[in-house]
Amino acid sequence: MNKFNQEQTLNETELTGLIKAPVYQRGQLDTAQHDWLAQEVPVALVYNGISHVVMMCTPKDLEAFALGFSLSEGIIESPQDIYSIETNPTCNGLEVQIELSSRRFTGLKERRRAMAGRTGCGVCGIEQLADIFRPVTPLPFTQNFSLSNLDHALGQLRQIQNVGQLTGCTHAASWISPQGELMGGCEDVGRHVALDKMLGMRAEQGWQQGAILVSSRASYEMVQKSAMCGAEILFVVSAATSLAVEIAERSNLTLVGFSKPGRATVFTHPQRITD
Repeated sequence: MNKFNQEQTLNETELTGLIKAPVYQRGQLDTAQHDWLAQEVPVALVYNGISHVVMMCTPKDLEAFALGFSLSEGIIESPQDIYSIETNPTCNGLEVQIELSSRRFTGLKERRRAMAGRTGCGVCGIEQLADIFRPVTPLPFTQNFSLSNLDHALGQLRQIQNVGQLTGCTHAASWISPQGELMGGCEDVGRHVALDKMLGMRAEQGWQQGAILVSSRASYEMVQKSAMCGAEILFVVSAATSLAVEIAERSNLTLVGFSKPGRATVFTHPQRITD
């Protein structure tokens, strides 16, 4: 099924994050065709009325994004720290209003105040570096995964990419069971946002046994977010950076790169992985 015919099978929910636009193909530059584009819009996360961050996102699964971002950034410790999440359109994008518990909001304000009070630029200075590399409690060793189940999981990854199948423009992040079954996942034009969305979905669903599988490379931030949320195993389809490997080693996370059919490279803590 090509992507034009697939349009007939999509329902309204699956059309979220997509728009159509005229395009011109090589060899047919005098005739416009309409094709799908993935939407990329500003999404502001607003905690108790105070805007904390603006991210460029695909506008779908935003409640899961808000929850996952809050967990992976250490703003909350559990979903119970959030009382409500509401998404509202604005003139330039979307706002996700998040109502935090008083204790967690006080901690967020202190964190923002400390960041605003620093001098210098970029990552200069020990304080800035300490904030970038948030301390992560070393993970336990409770999970195992057989690489014989990885190919099955990889074959299912596109199931969560309705926008990606039509546009070729999104990353996917999924949670897979130890048997290689796709439990669920999310997509986004940004790989970090896709991961946050999936981590929020995982918290909502209570998935514990299994691993993360993402369609991108592993940066330090991808590893840090995964470890912050207690995931012990991270499979990435592409490569890993040196800093990602360093943080994975330090946090006891098993990082596996080049996760493709018949192939895998285990960078850290191989004791969780079997053939």
